[in-house]
Amino acid sequence: MLSTHQGTTEDASALVYLRPETAQGIFVNFPNIARSSRKKIPFGVAQCGKAFRNEITPKNFIFRTREFEQIEIEYFCKPGTDAETFESWLTEEQRFFTEVLGFSKEKVRFVEIPAEGLPHYSRRAGDFEYLFPFGWGEISTLANRTDYDLNAHMSLSKQDLSYFDPFDNTKYVPYVVEPSIGLSRLTLAAMCDAYDEVPGEEGTSKVVMRFAPAVAPIKVGIFPLVKKFSEQASALYDILSSHFVCEYDEAGTIGKRYQRADEIGIPYSICVEPENYDQGQVTVRDRDTGEQEVVRIDELVGWLRGKGC
Repeated sequence: MLSTHQGTTEDASALVYLRPETAQGIFVNFPNIARSSRKKIPFGVAQCGKAFRNEITPKNFIFRTREFEQIEIEYFCKPGTDAETFESWLTEEQRFFTEVLGFSKEKVRFVEIPAEGLPHYSRRAGDFEYLFPFGWGEISTLANRTDYDLNAHMSLSKQDLSYFDPFDNTKYVPYVVEPSIGLSRLTLAAMCDAYDEVPGEEGTSKVVMRFAPAVAPIKVGIFPLVKKFSEQASALYDILSSHFVCEYDEAGTIGKRYQRADEIGIPYSICVEPENYDQGQVTVRDRDTGEQEVVRIDELVGWLRGKGC
């Protein structure tokens, strides 16, 4: 655990510790959250924040660092339902990585931790790993933490963190299933999975970032075919930018602009040209296939939503 001193002195009274995970604040606040939100078990609490680990050998860009962003979900469930809840989260995380983020299925795997290697607080646990260029690496941990954390806080604080179930009038300490994701590592995995090189001109190669539309930083590119049509393209940009993160570009040939859009991962590029625009239409290019489709302007938002943007 990393420690430092608060203030100008370095005596024992000023010693503070940097948290290695975000979870414990959720456990301490569990009864307040349950009462104020009026949620009934099962329910989860998610948090994203800074965490710190004393990594001996930081390496591989942002994969292993001493300071990182962590996402944790503490999903509270009734004792006896924890095994089923674990399986449900296992399926959901697999879907999240491969369908929502669009990771290649052959590059994502779940590695079960054998019983003899489980943490002392866990009944079952495993790691989701991604196949980085430097090899398999953990991007998420899924653990059945049982009621260990709440009981530990109750023991030390003498505060009651149990839950009264209104459905069967029982009182119990909930079990917790915890998906935990390293956001920095997940970002690196998304970049690695999206990166592609395709043949360019005269034996060169071009970079294409094939982000899934749901996670692409910029969803839509808007380009006038020629500069004299920039007013109409700007008007379209004003409409679409209220729904999506958009990029406007009028410099260079349309081919060069498509290439720049591919390099930053824009999934759909719109070309505003006189012939179609006068009919209330634009041409939309798909980054991954290169295919172009004519779409009505008044249907564009719904069309893009249907594509996952």
